[in-house]
Amino acid sequence: MKYLIVNNEIPKCSEIGIGCMRIGGMSSEEIDTLITTALDCGINFFDHADIYSGGKSEELFGEWLEKNKDRRSELVIQSKCGIRKGYYDFSKDYILESVDNILKRLKTDYLDILLLHRPDALMEVEQIAEAFNILKDEGKVRAFGLSNVNAIQMELIQSELDQSILINQLQFSLAHTGLIDSGINANHPSMAGEARDGGTYEYCRLNNIIIQAWSPLQYGFFEGTFLGSDKYPELNEVINRLADKYDVKAEAIAIAWILRLPMGIQAIVGTTNPERIKNIAKGSDIELTKVEWYELYRVAGNQLP
Repeated sequence: MKYLIVNNEIPKCSEIGIGCMRIGGMSSEEIDTLITTALDCGINFFDHADIYSGGKSEELFGEWLEKNKDRRSELVIQSKCGIRKGYYDFSKDYILESVDNILKRLKTDYLDILLLHRPDALMEVEQIAEAFNILKDEGKVRAFGLSNVNAIQMELIQSELDQSILINQLQFSLAHTGLIDSGINANHPSMAGEARDGGTYEYCRLNNIIIQAWSPLQYGFFEGTFLGSDKYPELNEVINRLADKYDVKAEAIAIAWILRLPMGIQAIVGTTNPERIKNIAKGSDIELTKVEWYELYRVAGNQLP
């Protein structure tokens, strides 16, 4: 397993992380198996959000933490706030309230990382700065980032912050390649060349911001996995061929494709299946060739100009 450095206050983070959105209905025994399997594979990063199962995912994870207090320092725990019922809220009071509730549910004194979850059009950046300063000074949060925001939104928020934005969590997979399409199709009169996100990928590279890829095995917006799907026959054919070559499962190839990007990037996987976690973890050990990477990009339905 390869690791990334967020800052000097947080342990090195595995480049594959476990997304905890779906653990809200699991038993304590299942959660123990999930977490210990991940740790045994070298995965120490766990991603939460206050909306996952209405907070139940954090509660159940917190029960595990309470029973395994001696392992807290091994884990890098991230959570997100800002999504409310029917609207987004980046106000100072709501951020502070949300973090206090997150910590209570997780039964921990601090978050390694806090992300603001989806952009709030009515945000007052000065309030975000005040909230982050309080959380930092009180030792409740050690690093900060954003989720699903574009380059200029990152620039706007960063303009008032005393802390650096270190992470942006974005949807990215072989079947959801918008993050890189406009760069590949620069100066080309095709729809793929339209830079709808204002060069977010390049902005993150320039500013050493880690991109976290969510839904790395999915297509559409939570429509399902492309692995084994009859909607992606050519893609699966190539994935399976490369899986045979590298002696891994298909999941590892799909993750290796993401991790091949030459920057700080993590794949946040939402599986709760321990065997699949073991398969996915092997993707960190594979470095696809340029020929293989571009072949996968093309057979996923993309054309090169």
